[in-house]
Amino acid sequence: MHILITGAAGMIGRKLTQALLKEGRLGGNAISRLTLHDVIMPDTAPNAPFQIVSIGSDLSARYEVRALLRVKPDIIFHLAAVVSGEAEDDFDKGYRVNLTGTWHLFEEVRTIQKQTAAYRPRLVFASSTGVFGGPYTERIEDDFISAPLTSYGTQKAMAELLLSDYTRKGFFDGIGIRIPTICVRPGKPNKAASGFFSSIIREPLVGLEAVLPVSEDVRHWHASPRSAVGFLTHAATIDGDAVGSRRTLSMPGVSCTVAEQIEALRRVAGADMVRRIRHASDEKISRMVAGWPRNFNAKRATDLGFKAETNFEEIIRVHIEDELSDARATVA
Repeated sequence: MHILITGAAGMIGRKLTQALLKEGRLGGNAISRLTLHDVIMPDTAPNAPFQIVSIGSDLSARYEVRALLRVKPDIIFHLAAVVSGEAEDDFDKGYRVNLTGTWHLFEEVRTIQKQTAAYRPRLVFASSTGVFGGPYTERIEDDFISAPLTSYGTQKAMAELLLSDYTRKGFFDGIGIRIPTICVRPGKPNKAASGFFSSIIREPLVGLEAVLPVSEDVRHWHASPRSAVGFLTHAATIDGDAVGSRRTLSMPGVSCTVAEQIEALRRVAGADMVRRIRHASDEKISRMVAGWPRNFNAKRATDLGFKAETNFEEIIRVHIEDELSDARATVA
């Protein structure tokens, strides 16, 4: 089995790569080749149990996509994207990467499929809860209308429609997953407007100050990086007929307020950690967050076997277990 990961240099892409290297298989099939792609060259693993090829190029250039797909991967994880805050600040870049790059990828698969009728890969597309816009119900159900209020959400919603149409026409077998805000993200902050949800946990746990730019009563929808990898691998192996014609699913997660996040941090790691959070209101971020969904009833996904944490303490403990095993954090 040959697997392609776009956006492989990103946090989720790296975590997915590590999981595939560890297992060596996906859906009961041995992995023979793993192609890692990003705009910067992804790292490769020495002594991997199968062939790994790392490619750095721009998906918005059609000829680069053509070269990338020449080897006809069996499964494509399409994670490459410009994140929410950057897509809002740089309109042209957001559409060039998130829409044009995605369309080029889909079109190149279609071109190959027309030439080789037997080629129909499973394509897993990482979408976002940003495809929804208010006013919201208390919990967003699976039939809630997609009406985004940001450029990033609009780009993801357009890609979801393309995914469904290309699947309907038989060009590939697409599954879209709307991933909750991933928390706690390891490493350095990116340009996502949601980054503070992670930083108010991550930085205190290693002795650093974190800045909270929104009110503590802000409620949001979260899952851990570990769950994100589970969503992707399950989407790659699930029965497409069971998914039906609506090819994108809202993933399960944890709905909580910032205050509940902070209280979970106190319970897990102590009051000293909480004192490292400094409140500094940011009006731009507050406005963006106010337009984001807060809670979901992800029944379709859970019925199909997708799983996530059930409370925010679990999310913190996953971060400590996966990222802080050297005991830099004291766990109560």
